Amino acid sequence: MPASKYWADGYVLKKVSAEKAITLIKSGQRVFIGSGCGEPQHLVQTLTENANSFSGLEIVRLLGRETASLTAIADKTRDTSLNIRSIYLGSAKSESIAPQKRFITPMNMSDVPGLFMSRKLPLNVALIQVSPPDDFGWMSLGISVDVTMAAARSADLVIAQVNPKMPRVMGQSFIHVNHVDYLVEFEENLLAVPPTRSVSEAANEIGGHIGRLIEDGATLQIGLDAASQATLRGLSNKKDLGIHSQFITDDIMHLYAKGIITNLKKGLNEGKMVASMAVGSHDLYEFLNDNPAIDFHPSDYVNDPFVIAQHHQMVSLNVANCMDLTGQVSAEASAATRFAGVSGIPDFVRGARRSRGGKSILMLMSTCQGPDGGLISNVVPSLGDTAVVVPRGDVHYVVSEYGAVNLFGKSLQERVIAMISIAHPDFREHLFESAKAHGLIGMERSLGEAVKAVYPVRLEETIDLDGTEVFIRPAKPVDERRIQEHYYTLPKEDVVSRFFGQKTIFARKDVELRSQIDYVNSLTLVAVVGEFGFGRVVAVAESMRLQNINMAEVAFSVSPDFQGKGLGRLFLHKLAGAARESGIAGLLAYTFPSNQAMINLFKTLPYKVKKQLEDGELLLTCRFDELA
Repeated sequence: MPASKYWADGYVLKKVSAEKAITLIKSGQRVFIGSGCGEPQHLVQTLTENANSFSGLEIVRLLGRETASLTAIADKTRDTSLNIRSIYLGSAKSESIAPQKRFITPMNMSDVPGLFMSRKLPLNVALIQVSPPDDFGWMSLGISVDVTMAAARSADLVIAQVNPKMPRVMGQSFIHVNHVDYLVEFEENLLAVPPTRSVSEAANEIGGHIGRLIEDGATLQIGLDAASQATLRGLSNKKDLGIHSQFITDDIMHLYAKGIITNLKKGLNEGKMVASMAVGSHDLYEFLNDNPAIDFHPSDYVNDPFVIAQHHQMVSLNVANCMDLTGQVSAEASAATRFAGVSGIPDFVRGARRSRGGKSILMLMSTCQGPDGGLISNVVPSLGDTAVVVPRGDVHYVVSEYGAVNLFGKSLQERVIAMISIAHPDFREHLFESAKAHGLIGMERSLGEAVKAVYPVRLEETIDLDGTEVFIRPAKPVDERRIQEHYYTLPKEDVVSRFFGQKTIFARKDVELRSQIDYVNSLTLVAVVGEFGFGRVVAVAESMRLQNINMAEVAFSVSPDFQGKGLGRLFLHKLAGAARESGIAGLLAYTFPSNQAMINLFKTLPYKVKKQLEDGELLLTCRFDELA
């Protein structure tokens, strides 16, 4: 190509038609195609139409939705005309991906630019799409910088489709006219993914659980899925959130427009939303154009776990399509995620966990539709031959519509109990028996009342006690050990008051009754301080329905350092409200006649309180239909 001192002259000399540009590709070469929604569709279509004139061509791309069926040509010619190398790290079991399984190259997104730049996988040609040049000759890769920049910098021959509809995106997205060999001017609509308007109730439940895990000022990475969208909608009451994510989506744009995302407390690249690609609507692409609040960088920066870990309270939010009882994670491309596969999940999971105050959160729908139209569980005994995207040792928080658990630092038995607690109730018993058969849980164990229980989120409450944040919530099966520790740390006099006698052994089978509950006939509330999944239980309130009289017997225990702070009253009123909702007629409690604190506690209820001595014990009762 003739050289020119002035870029504009060079631009004119480099302009060719798509047909001419494709003839410059030689048989046996390796050709990269621009990724995601930034795919140069016109160039790809022209390449497809001329595929029969090549032999031994290798196409390198991220797994994506095909606008022109290169895989069909590969299948038809038995890979003679061309072969395909799809960068993708995930399950390939779905009907839409399985036929392309042989083309998959499993890699983390952060490693792909280095693969190109080091020439370990040398690229002969890069087909990219760019915005028109500015006054200085710089063109933007726009909505797809990710691995495309590395391909453009390392390929022997760079052919760029210049599209006026490609936004000019700030950051490290620019390539100069002088660094491109040929230019094909062609205007066409960019690939777009309209935002999902209908989000399932399960996804909304997941979003609600996650909203309680994310703090103001956190920096977020969000995957592509309806559950992620529901999560974003659940963040509407947060403040000063930041974005460092592989993708920018319409939902992120809307949160920014509402002032929820400010990027002011990220700790790195403050004031900027950092990403490597955009997947969304044409409105989103207009939002990105010349927006100084946006910085796009290549994937070896955005997805680098070291960079991710430098952010303040970094939270990664990704969707798993299946998990086993030990915490192994399978993920799979969906209609939306086909644009980038799931190659970035491990990078963000590891980076977020190493951030100060950071969290890695995996979202999991408890069920999906099976081939016969019925429901199947997304929590399985074992993944078998399904690709593991996130190893069990990297898994942190897992959230389904049935609750949230923290698997970090947990034994296999604890993980089994945790995963079953957030599985769909219809499959818990089968999962429990499978765990026993595989030796993951003791043969003597039982799920008890928890087998069909649905966790009542409405009973959760966070309170401040003298500067300490205390989380009040219903007990879960995973709380068994912490409740046991609570009882063992109670003073002797408190043990006598709670259990009506000296008690030095709190066996697992006794504690199991308090953690494996149905939340209707049996309800245990706990007060927890400290990090989610590792906090200390400082108080326990129990309610057990006595079927013969339809009354609930209640009992309390509070650690010494939290006594006299109103926890008992809060617990009692919560238990009373829950009992009324469940159709229970009233409450009763046994205590010592000298226990004036318990008597006074009952008197705080808005009902008539009756006292009766029975064998030296005082029986306190109140009925909900008898107001004080």
